[in-house]
Amino acid sequence: MGIRLVKPVQGAALLALSALLFSLMAVGIREVSDSVNNESVVFFRNLVGVLFFMPLILLKGLRPLATTRLKSHLWRTTYGLAAMYCFFYAIAHLPLADAMLFTYSAPLFTPLIAWWWLKEPLSKRMLLTTGLGLIGVLLVAKPSAALLDSQALIGMAASVLAAFAFVSIREMSDTEPAFRIVFYFSLFSALISAIPMALTWQSIAQPELELLLVIGLLATASQIVMSKAYAMAPPGLIGPFAYLAIVFAGVIAWLRWGETPDPSSLLGAALIFTASLLAIARRPR
Repeated sequence: MGIRLVKPVQGAALLALSALLFSLMAVGIREVSDSVNNESVVFFRNLVGVLFFMPLILLKGLRPLATTRLKSHLWRTTYGLAAMYCFFYAIAHLPLADAMLFTYSAPLFTPLIAWWWLKEPLSKRMLLTTGLGLIGVLLVAKPSAALLDSQALIGMAASVLAAFAFVSIREMSDTEPAFRIVFYFSLFSALISAIPMALTWQSIAQPELELLLVIGLLATASQIVMSKAYAMAPPGLIGPFAYLAIVFAGVIAWLRWGETPDPSSLLGAALIFTASLLAIARRPR
């Protein structure tokens, strides 16, 4: 395996951008899920991801997409697609803050998974920053009683599966660039998700199709940026920056629906930023 160069500052900045794009995608999913089923939303999100790469293929052919890590891409697709089904379901059936809480608690699991899978060091500092970030997430999201419902288990599954997906990206980032990781994930996911979509087929109006297109573009861009971020630094080091998605979601909710943050949300946001800064304050040797 090649030597990985650790760039925590750049990785953290890219992960924050990915979180913003992902928050926008989640808002779109919440709106379109009122009239479009989960199977169709997942399929079109992945189909748009494949179409996103068509200009690259037409210009440069298939050579940039050649890989010797097909097995790694399949594992990444398995974890990522399963997490996507669970997350989209959670968005449609749970309060948005709760669904975002589940998905963005994934960084809590990434240091342990990276330690077990990639033998990356696990320090008390990493555990401290992720724990501090989770407290901030809880203060901002203020989970409702719906978290105690059986549907919450699907949200928790999304969290764990997403953590495995993040670490799988790190595992093959020594040879696979971000665009290739995202392309194979989109391709395999589109092929697999076409089956449940066909079994639950429904007609979709033009406004919903346009929104699905936007969702797919946001998701693909977020995936590319996120893949690049985790290629620059270990998940356990920059993972707390993913918590910024909760802050972004709160700002979007304020702008779109007039929801104003209360003192609890502001305190949670402060803890999230603190955890994020602590995560990169000390560079690894």
